[in-house]
Amino acid sequence: MRDYVVAIVGRPNVGKSTLFNALAGERISIVDDKPGVTRDRIYAKVTWLNNTYTLIDTGGIEPTSNDMMLTYMREQAQIAIDTADVIVFVVDVRTGLTDSDSDVAEILRRSGKPIVLCVNKVDNFQRFENDIYEFYNLGMGDPIGVSAASKLGFGDLLDAVSENCANLAGDAFEEEEDTTPKIAIVGKPNVGKSSIINKLCGENRVIVSNIAGTTRDAIDTRVKHHGKDYIFIDTAGLRRKSKIKEDIERYSIIRTVAAVERCDVCVLVIDGKEGISEQDAKIAGIAHDSGKGIIIAVNKWDIVEDKDAYTINRVKDEVRDILSFIPYAEIMFISAQTGQRLIKLYDEVDDVLAASSLRIQTGMLNTVLNDAMVKQQPPTDKGKRLKIYYMTQVSIKPPTFVIFVNDKQLMHFSYTRYIENQLRETFGFKGTALHFIIRERSDKENPFSK
Repeated sequence: MRDYVVAIVGRPNVGKSTLFNALAGERISIVDDKPGVTRDRIYAKVTWLNNTYTLIDTGGIEPTSNDMMLTYMREQAQIAIDTADVIVFVVDVRTGLTDSDSDVAEILRRSGKPIVLCVNKVDNFQRFENDIYEFYNLGMGDPIGVSAASKLGFGDLLDAVSENCANLAGDAFEEEEDTTPKIAIVGKPNVGKSSIINKLCGENRVIVSNIAGTTRDAIDTRVKHHGKDYIFIDTAGLRRKSKIKEDIERYSIIRTVAAVERCDVCVLVIDGKEGISEQDAKIAGIAHDSGKGIIIAVNKWDIVEDKDAYTINRVKDEVRDILSFIPYAEIMFISAQTGQRLIKLYDEVDDVLAASSLRIQTGMLNTVLNDAMVKQQPPTDKGKRLKIYYMTQVSIKPPTFVIFVNDKQLMHFSYTRYIENQLRETFGFKGTALHFIIRERSDKENPFSK
């Protein structure tokens, strides 16, 4: 089941960012007691009862304000509302029910999305019990009291979010049965994402323009190749904030996040003439964090001058250097304009799909693991040596492995990376991330001990 997108919305200064940070487990959003401090939407992964959600923080909504910044924040929040599966509507128990709360509630009602009403700043449930009941007047169901600052009431809040997501999963059962591979075409504006899809389709099904930011919504296009169906998702591109001329282009990041959540493979399109940038790395990071298969497509290769083997190697080195956190990603050079090597994208997608769904038997895994430990002994710290008992695969997409050890603190990141490299050398895992979970277990619990 896919991760659901949950947006935190409300008027300014009700504690949305404090709630977001507490749920995310780290300080991500700027928190200040001045209304309107959170100006850009931030997202994070939140896990509750083995379910994972993509949580979005938003700027406050002032429905009737004409202030330019508040207008921008209102539009920004509307994008989050449109994109979200479930909305957490935050109000302030200390301020009480305001006209702005009622206006925001009306906006949320029109969205038709499931809404969880969260009454924040309830530091004492007995003291504020009657004040919580006041929010029944919004007509949005049972208000749930929480204190984001003190981290109280989160269980009930997340239970309500989980219940709404479970209902959505039931309603979308038929949609979930569609196993057609989904490929998200991601990248900055004007790198040729829409042109790639149009070329693959053989028709102009996606608007193409040389004006950056033409594609503002994610668009699904079904394509058949050699009798096999694929769904390509075109997304709005990401741009550097200093270069943004239209506010709407600031909203594209969450659309990219949402598209990545729905896809099986991400094709990161890079402009071959301009080269790779920090924005490309940001987009790649979204795909990597979600454990998706990744293909790097260097587009517009037909207009790169004086191409030779050295040029290709130089570009590959630059890409590998900036995207050093995804060394497993495949790199290909294409031209959406001429169709050069574009048809090979299907083969790359098929290879990555197969790798992300690969399951390795526990016996084979531990043969590789034992050989790896013979080649390079596990680390020792303060006279205590790391013991690795065994490893097993627990899931796919991405392939996820649990390694049982005597002491998690001794399992250094570098040694986990070493084991990952040994697995890749043996089994390939082309274009897909590998996830590792380290768990402690005693010698007596080791099923392979004699």
